[in-house]
Amino acid sequence: MRATPLDRLTHALQAIADLESLVDEHDLGAIRKSAVLRAALERFLEIVSEAVRHLPDEWKQSNDHIPWRAIAAIGNVIRHGYDGIDVSRLWMVATDDLPVLKAALLTMGERYR
Repeated sequence: MRATPLDRLTHALQAIADLESLVDEHDLGAIRKSAVLRAALERFLEIVSEAVRHLPDEWKQSNDHIPWRAIAAIGNVIRHGYDGIDVSRLWMVATDDLPVLKAALLTMGERYR
């Protein structure tokens, strides 16, 4: 069965919740030292990226303060540029950028459910 926009919204929000748990439980140093934690950070960000790519444009237009293209791009960087990823940058995205995205996604959920 094909995922609906609401499914994609749920996937993104779940991945953000997983990221929140990851950064609450581990610091950047621990993630740098652990291939498993780094892979989790990358995978959760990749899921967010992919899920929001499939949200309807009209939903995104009502949240034009969100850098939708950059969110899509980070997934491509993780998939294709995996050997040159700066873990510090991914950490910054997870800790600094995702709260704004989460708020926008929650607003979308309220509006379109």
